[in-house]
Amino acid sequence: MHVALYEPEIPPNTGNIARLCAATNTPLHIVGVTGFRMDDRTLKRSGLDYWQFVELHRHLDLNELKASLPDSRFLYLSTKASTDHVEFAFRETDCLVFGPETRGLPESILLENSATCLKIPMSNPNVRSLNLATSVGIVLFEAIRQTR
Repeated sequence: MHVALYEPEIPPNTGNIARLCAATNTPLHIVGVTGFRMDDRTLKRSGLDYWQFVELHRHLDLNELKASLPDSRFLYLSTKASTDHVEFAFRETDCLVFGPETRGLPESILLENSATCLKIPMSNPNVRSLNLATSVGIVLFEAIRQTR
């Protein structure tokens, strides 16, 4: 299993996700330009002293990410997807791709990959999305549950 953050914007979210990846031995891929410097204090503080246990990879774009994981299936998480993540059969080699906090994944990516777009079901229509770190935790643990 892999987690990829496409152009993350908020350091504490990335730090919390890094800690989650360290705890689950899940490689973390940062794709594209971030909204912060990777040596940002808040990023490091959120990840606490777990950064040494994070298998961190940086990629210029999604094409580079895909080339680095030739055996992975790429799953794109979006509130605009029609398939609930709990209805999907995960594989151990999947790469879970999450978009930036304020805008999500570009529509062009979602349209090109509609068969592998997933959403987290939310029962309150007044809430448009969940926090990025929370979303990664929900989907990653479901994927781990299914593949163990």
